[in-house]
Amino acid sequence: MKASELLVRCLENEGVTHIFGIPGEENIDFLEALSHSTINFIPTRHEQGAAFMANVWGRLKGRPGVCLATLGPGATNLITGIADALLDRSPVVAITGQIEQMKLHKESHQYVDIISIFKPITKWNARIEGAEVIPEVVRKAFRLASVEKPGPTHIELPEDVAQEETTDKPLPLSEITYPEPEPHLIDGALKVIKEAKNPLILAGGSVLRGGASMALRRFVEKTRISVTTSFMGIGAVPADSEFFLSAYGLQPKDYISCGFDKADLIIAIGYDPVECSAKYFNPNKDKKIIHIDFTPAEVDTHYEAIELVGDIAATLMLLTERVNFQKDYIYGTKLREMIKTFFNFELKGFPLKPLKIIKEIRANLGRGDILISDVGAHKVWIARFYPVYEPNTAIISNGFSSMGFAIPAGIVARMLYPERKIMVVCGDGGFMMSAQEFEVAVRLNLPIVCLIFNDGAYGLIAWKQRVKFGREFGCRFGNPDFVKFAESLGAIGYRVESEDELGAVIKDALSQDVPTVIDCPVDYSENFKLTEALSKIICPT
Repeated sequence: MKASELLVRCLENEGVTHIFGIPGEENIDFLEALSHSTINFIPTRHEQGAAFMANVWGRLKGRPGVCLATLGPGATNLITGIADALLDRSPVVAITGQIEQMKLHKESHQYVDIISIFKPITKWNARIEGAEVIPEVVRKAFRLASVEKPGPTHIELPEDVAQEETTDKPLPLSEITYPEPEPHLIDGALKVIKEAKNPLILAGGSVLRGGASMALRRFVEKTRISVTTSFMGIGAVPADSEFFLSAYGLQPKDYISCGFDKADLIIAIGYDPVECSAKYFNPNKDKKIIHIDFTPAEVDTHYEAIELVGDIAATLMLLTERVNFQKDYIYGTKLREMIKTFFNFELKGFPLKPLKIIKEIRANLGRGDILISDVGAHKVWIARFYPVYEPNTAIISNGFSSMGFAIPAGIVARMLYPERKIMVVCGDGGFMMSAQEFEVAVRLNLPIVCLIFNDGAYGLIAWKQRVKFGREFGCRFGNPDFVKFAESLGAIGYRVESEDELGAVIKDALSQDVPTVIDCPVDYSENFKLTEALSKIICPT
């Protein structure tokens, strides 16, 4: 068989069922082999969309998603989605074509050194220099993509190698396991927790990734310690838990910062500094920190921690089993009451208020339905005000935080969870960065709903400019007719034209069996009310 066929067999051996990408001349041998396999190839409209789809496939499945591009411009178009996978900790294997190896030493059509380009945005990448190394390269790429911290790897297949003959076979798979911390470390951490007067749990994305949400909930219920989550940790503890506060990381002055200021111990479970610097919650370097994660703590003078390194769920279960105390932490109770009553934003008016839109979305989705947020001002409102009750039901990019993430993410979520409602929320800026991928949703008959916060601007940056300089610059643009755009693709388009229409429009869109777009004008003057309100916070005593 050809080397390209062996590569496909190795992918099948790894459990790959779907590949997202765009065909090119240098990968047609691979595509021919793929056409005779059990793997589904999903043509996308831009390689960036393919990378985002592989990214979210890996994030939701816990096994690497796979994307494909040709050499040169095809490969470079993958970069943003691959970098997003790196900092969002999503397992991805990217495969790119390349010219014949005999041409690599000289200037050639469409040739750039993709291996060097991909080096800083992948955990590992390699060129297949002969058919005999394919089983090893594929096994290593998938293993390294999957092991903590997960992320992208890259395989380059030159077109001459793809045509080589081979009799090699895929390598057997091996399970990745993580140890438990030593008992004396568990006991030492429990002693510190017991002595703390105002501990606070900070839960990050590794809790969801490691399937540790239930173990965290049991630990919280037994210790009665309050919890805050990162944006990518939302759902680790239900929003209606009596111990849940809110997500953190909106801005330096924030009601969650009251909890950090008061805390004498931070129990960081799955915390990742790509979401928020430790300086945010330990500015004076005076707090005790317990680090619970699959990997050792980052070296940071603001994060000198007692480390419990190993499987997060197993670690939490060991801690819970050994807890022999229970306290009522009064400050956490006070802070929860403050959070419940603090925000009193206007819901009336048109264009619609951000909080009004979010409340209507939440009212129309079940606890297990999935909301996916693109990056923009709406992401801040969602992270703060959208209650999340189950793991992986609010998908947010908060490591690399790339605009254009949400539509490809919504497509994959619908593929993996056809029984759930999928709501994609974009700004008008982010929507136009991946709007072409909506054709994929129509083609595959994946009924996602995309609600656009339409303000005719890059609203998050305009918000920050106004806060810092008192004015905005370079943020305004024009938009197409989003309803006609949706209809031109075979989707359904809605335009919200009054405050009273929104709930009914969302309900109707979610009932359709085709993809839908909702054009929703938004009044972002509320952003500044939020900033002002947070700046005037008086922490409970």
